[in-house]
Amino acid sequence: MSTVPAVQHGARLVTQHPHLMANYARQDINIVRGEGVYLFDESGNRYMDLVAGIAVCALGHAHPRIARAIADQAATLVHCSNLYHHEPAGTLADRLAELSGFDAVFFCNSGTEANEAAIKLARKHAWRKGEKERTTILAANGSFHGRTFGALAATDSPAYKEGFEPLPLGFAFTPFNDIDALDEAIGADTAAFIVEPIQGESGVVPASREFLAAARDICTRRGALLIFDEVQTGMGRTGRLFASQLYDVRPDAFTLAKSLANGLPIGALIVRGDAATSFKPGDHGTTFGGSPVPAAAALEHLALRDALDLDAHVEMMGNFMRGELAAIAREWPAVFTEPRGYGLMLGLPVRDGYKASDFVPRALDFGLIINAAGRNTLRFIPPLIISREEAADGMERLRATIAATLTA
Repeated sequence: MSTVPAVQHGARLVTQHPHLMANYARQDINIVRGEGVYLFDESGNRYMDLVAGIAVCALGHAHPRIARAIADQAATLVHCSNLYHHEPAGTLADRLAELSGFDAVFFCNSGTEANEAAIKLARKHAWRKGEKERTTILAANGSFHGRTFGALAATDSPAYKEGFEPLPLGFAFTPFNDIDALDEAIGADTAAFIVEPIQGESGVVPASREFLAAARDICTRRGALLIFDEVQTGMGRTGRLFASQLYDVRPDAFTLAKSLANGLPIGALIVRGDAATSFKPGDHGTTFGGSPVPAAAALEHLALRDALDLDAHVEMMGNFMRGELAAIAREWPAVFTEPRGYGLMLGLPVRDGYKASDFVPRALDFGLIINAAGRNTLRFIPPLIISREEAADGMERLRATIAATLTA
């Protein structure tokens, strides 16, 4: 049992912001700065961050090289209309194409926008081929692809949709990891199957290798596009730059966002083959997508990955943290089941009768930031640079959190 003492918050100061809309269930804490794997509140308390801004700050908070790249670019060129070329976005597109082996990149501002672009691309691609009946976007049960209307229509959970109907038509769902059902679902009217290699918001639920391989085969035979939503899994979170490389399955397109610029807003749709030329001038656009400052941050992120040999580190740390989470499941077998996930995208499922969300606020008292997701699961998506010493400390703080929560 952990001996980590509770953080002595005293009278924790929490500045209230009454004019922010109440669409987030914010924790009772006001963050003022970050450094590496730590965040600091306005009372000076330090918290180990095992959430990384929801899989965003892959290189940790306030990385000096990222900060310098942002400052240098901001002092040179902040914005340039997409009616003109500019160097940061062009160079970033070239680099992503080189790393992925794909042909074309569209930049936007977020994951949901990247998935919106992917949905539109799939339909436009079929339309340009003269297959105007091919309009259905197939997604998996348990999926989460975003909150804008198209991405929301491709999201399975009714809780996200309540009060926003009617949503766009032309979307269908098939059971996750069910090859027979997928084979039946993809037909002549299917424009694309969009799928997360690991379902993040559902509670870190990996696709099986067989399922994604079958998806590739069926889509190829039936003429539908296969799209991977790598908004959470991309940029090294699984121990490979892209999860498609982990699974050794090549989609026709995939989406990135979250950690691409290590905290600045950017999203990307990356496409290969004939589909890469389906968008023509006027078909789709965005004012800020691929702006110079986030593009410069993303380029520096990619450069740092190579310098740090980050994939090997993520694989090592993922194995360590998964082992610790498995040990925790054995220590409290009535509360937790075996962890799941790859790399530093890990979930610890909570058994019926307990709520994952109950552990989240209590963790703050032990200087720890954790997250509950989807199917009653504690989700661990820390900065990829986390050290073994920091991870071990985080797991001890998690043990203290669990013990305190269960005895409260």
